[in-house]
Amino acid sequence: MFTYETADQKEVRRFRIAQFNGRMATVKAGESTVTGFVRSVLEQESTTPPRWTITIIPNTPKEEPKMLRPTSRVRPFAEDYF
Repeated sequence: MFTYETADQKEVRRFRIAQFNGRMATVKAGESTVTGFVRSVLEQESTTPPRWTITIIPNTPKEEPKMLRPTSRVRPFAEDYF
């Protein structure tokens, strides 16, 4: 899990909408970029200005599907048409 802290209300709104709709969200923290599903958005009430802690479950990148076998370029029943 990835924990992100922010004070930007627009960003918090984006994360809450992504969580409600079940969509993935992307966060840039420094040089790293994390994409995944938002698990929780918690407000820290004791801070001024208000801050939120967002927990994201990172999505693992999918592997490219490998071709199982080469496809034939010759139509298998071409002689039936002659």
